[in-house]
Amino acid sequence: QVRLVESGGGLVQAGGSLRLSCAFSGSILRINAMGWYRQAPGKQRELVAAITSGGSTNYGGTNYADSVKGRFTISRDTAKNTVYLQMNSLKPEDTAVYYCNADIRQPGTFMDTAHWGQGTQVTVSS
Repeated sequence: QVRLVESGGGLVQAGGSLRLSCAFSGSILRINAMGWYRQAPGKQRELVAAITSGGSTNYGGTNYADSVKGRFTISRDTAKNTVYLQMNSLKPEDTAVYYCNADIRQPGTFMDTAHWGQGTQVTVSS
């Protein structure tokens, strides 16, 4: 069983910063790609940023959503099975529930399975 704990969301004024983190634990052989997605009310969930197991931010040709390039930075601590999203210069349109995601290989299996965090609310006031 894999456990995930997301943290770091909250309310911030436009121009402010927040740092999200997502820690995975449990039955994990290795974690491959990791990413952050967000979903605003009435909108579909969208990819915000992704990072490969090697640390590269080029994953399937997508690294950051155009709307967050230059403002958000994704990183990972492999030893801690944790992925981070540093969000700077936040805008009201960044308001959404943010979800972490990871492709995880568990012991005794031959395929990665996608695991999602519970979501954390980010609200940016104008």
